[in-house]
Amino acid sequence: MNENRVNRLINVVSIIIPVVVAALFGIKIPDVEPLTFLPPIYASINAATAVLLLFAVWAIKNKHPSLHQKLMTSCVILSGLFLLMYVAYHMTSESTSYGGEGILRPLYFFILVSHILLSIAVVPLVLKTYARGYLKQFDKHKKLAKITFPIWLYVAISGVVVYLMISPYYV
Repeated sequence: MNENRVNRLINVVSIIIPVVVAALFGIKIPDVEPLTFLPPIYASINAATAVLLLFAVWAIKNKHPSLHQKLMTSCVILSGLFLLMYVAYHMTSESTSYGGEGILRPLYFFILVSHILLSIAVVPLVLKTYARGYLKQFDKHKKLAKITFPIWLYVAISGVVVYLMISPYYV
């Protein structure tokens, strides 16, 4: 597969994912038991992703490219699993409102909004960074990874923080 074809596919997927997630977010599957057990699982997946991202950076800096590749592939797979579970939860369960007050309330919403916006932005960055590594375009991969890594790490960690802040309010 050539680079232009890969980039077109990445662009299409990067548009489809947020549109489909937004559409599915508003659809509730009738007569299905709410999947209320999923939030701690997908929060744990976010935590695991953050840890693996850190190990992946360590691996490449210590000249372990094979380990780096395996760790990054694991991160991509975990992110896909997160997305599936997140959508499944929201298609079977009502959204939980944040009940905190005081300074925690605006802090929660700041973290939540930045997490959501950056999670949309990180999709094409992750896919392009991963594709450049896969296509052995290591200079381009490294350059883009310097942008992708901190955003992806923030999205993974902020997902855990959002979960921890809202978890007392789950029904």
